[in-house]
Amino acid sequence: MCCIFSALVLLGPRAGIIVWWLFEPGRWAVAFDTFIIPLLGFLFFPLTTLMYVAVFPGGINGFDIVWLALALILDLSSTFGGAYGNRNRIRTT
Repeated sequence: MCCIFSALVLLGPRAGIIVWWLFEPGRWAVAFDTFIIPLLGFLFFPLTTLMYVAVFPGGINGFDIVWLALALILDLSSTFGGAYGNRNRIRTT
């Protein structure tokens, strides 16, 4: 299971979410009460959603918050990093 999970994360976090949800729907049911929150996580914060499901079953405490913060930083940097990197290509005049 760990090798499959690692390969899917390399393919993309959204593919990892879909396959992990197909293999272990019970874990996702424990982590989320409704379908709306994982759907929004799938669309906007896929790495954070994966990390939340990975750390949730034992409860979120201690070092788990660091893992969630790291996943959130990676999601935000992948979203806004392209705009920052291409800021000199936009003509303002």
